Amino acid sequence: MSNELKLSIPEGQPFIDYEREFDFPVADVFRAHKEPDLIVQWLGPRGLKMDINQYDFRTGGSYSYIHTGPDGVAYEFSGVFHTVRENEFAVQTFEFGGYPDVVSIEFLTFEDLGGNRCRIVGHSVYPSQESRDGMAQSGMEGGMTEGYERLDELLGGAVAANRDAGSGTA
Repeated sequence: MSNELKLSIPEGQPFIDYEREFDFPVADVFRAHKEPDLIVQWLGPRGLKMDINQYDFRTGGSYSYIHTGPDGVAYEFSGVFHTVRENEFAVQTFEFGGYPDVVSIEFLTFEDLGGNRCRIVGHSVYPSQESRDGMAQSGMEGGMTEGYERLDELLGGAVAANRDAGSGTA
């Protein structure tokens, strides 16, 4: 039940586009982006621990979190949610603490495909070609792929738990 991450990094353009389909309803995928107790279970690559300082996924909200690797190295991220529309759309800034003063603007669309399927489509714009290239070379594709695989696992486990609860089995 794994769908491929499609990443587009066009030559000479300061943006990255991506999309990924999920075999779950758009409301479930949106909720997993919205609720801090869910986001810590899937966002980022495997093997990193996530600690949230704040996470308020709403128009005017903000976020700050730290991923820590098994080697103890910490990676800080923060931003502001400029627009959030339930089950539809989010616009946010994204800043990696390792590169202060480089802020990207990210647009994320949640598309209902019917039949309990959905797609997320992202467009990330960087302040320069150099910063975009740095992000593209940072391992982001692997981290995004692993994170979305973890999201599939999280949602798949929730579906199974709900199915078992509904059927009266454990």
